Amino acid sequence: MTLAFLLTAAGGLAFLLLSPFSRTPLWRATVTPLASIIGSGFLVSAPLLAREFGGFAAPAMALLIGVAALIGWTIRYNIRVVEPELARGHDRLLASFEELSHLALVFAYFISVAYYLSLLGHFLLEAAGVQNGALANGIAIALVAGLGLLGWSGGAARVASVERYATALNLSVIAGFLVALAVFGLTRLREGASVLPPPGHLSLGTLPVLLGLLIVVQGFETTRFMGASFPAEIRIQAMRNAQAISAVVYIVFFLLLSPLFPELQKGDGVAAVISVSAAVAAILPLALTVAATGSQLSASVADSIGDVGLIRELTHGKVDARHAYVLIAVVGVGLLAATRVAGVIALASRAFALFYMLQCLVAWEAARKRPADRRKSWAFLALAFTSGAVFLFGTSAG
Repeated sequence: MTLAFLLTAAGGLAFLLLSPFSRTPLWRATVTPLASIIGSGFLVSAPLLAREFGGFAAPAMALLIGVAALIGWTIRYNIRVVEPELARGHDRLLASFEELSHLALVFAYFISVAYYLSLLGHFLLEAAGVQNGALANGIAIALVAGLGLLGWSGGAARVASVERYATALNLSVIAGFLVALAVFGLTRLREGASVLPPPGHLSLGTLPVLLGLLIVVQGFETTRFMGASFPAEIRIQAMRNAQAISAVVYIVFFLLLSPLFPELQKGDGVAAVISVSAAVAAILPLALTVAATGSQLSASVADSIGDVGLIRELTHGKVDARHAYVLIAVVGVGLLAATRVAGVIALASRAFALFYMLQCLVAWEAARKRPADRRKSWAFLALAFTSGAVFLFGTSAG
């Protein structure tokens, strides 16, 4: 299992960094949303869903993926149809919905930065065999404050330049983990042990918890804001690729992880999969921690840079980049001081759900005025209500 992990991870890393395909515009456009979707959610979702849904964790994840796929379809419509309409500037209501969605995204990014660094604190302590929520939160607060200082000094862009390498490492480790889990499962079967998940449990009370985990499949919307680097068709295909690949990875991961669900259910915290992975191969806790550390740092920096750009745009340049970073740090520290990690996850889910709701209303406003898209407009409106339900009713796990 260790050999399977090492060979797969090394091969994946070489492919992602050295192959000609990895330098094509389509892959470069795909890797950003793909890394956002499975970067942290890959590790966080397993213990949370295993504890809340037991053997129904994989179907619950499939439901989340389905909701995200429909919202992705809506945002792809906005890339293809709404962006040219906004550029023409004739529809003031459409422009108002779009600006409101950007305002919601500013606050979603505030929370996501705290979310990424909160998880990082938990991952580091879990790898060290320590389960102390207060200490993990203290680490996260120090990291958020450090990020604010980094942005104030102008160093955030330099850190963001390593995102390509952090993403390649994270995706390679995930591929290696999946192969090691497959070998682990085959070994158990050969020994006559069960690989079936524990009994599933589902109730109306767990539905708000599922809604509160929308953040673990969030990230596909980043292609909406990559227009300066890629044309519309590449961004649309990149989002499709990212959502399809991440869907396969998540479902395969949950199926292969089924034999370890009983241990995950006993674990405490969002990072339990790191310690549980030692049952598969001794090297995995360290490898997952290193990959998660790079992933969380690069994601937090990338989201902070995106947030700075939105703040400058919405304030018409009145708030400069240095002060925007300070604002991000102050809000992040406040969130972490007031909320447990499970609460931050639910809060981030609700913030992005608000952004998705407004993007669905953007699509609805555009589609209802186009005779060929009238039927789509009803679907967009239904998705707006669905996203609104996540915003209103999503709650934290545990």
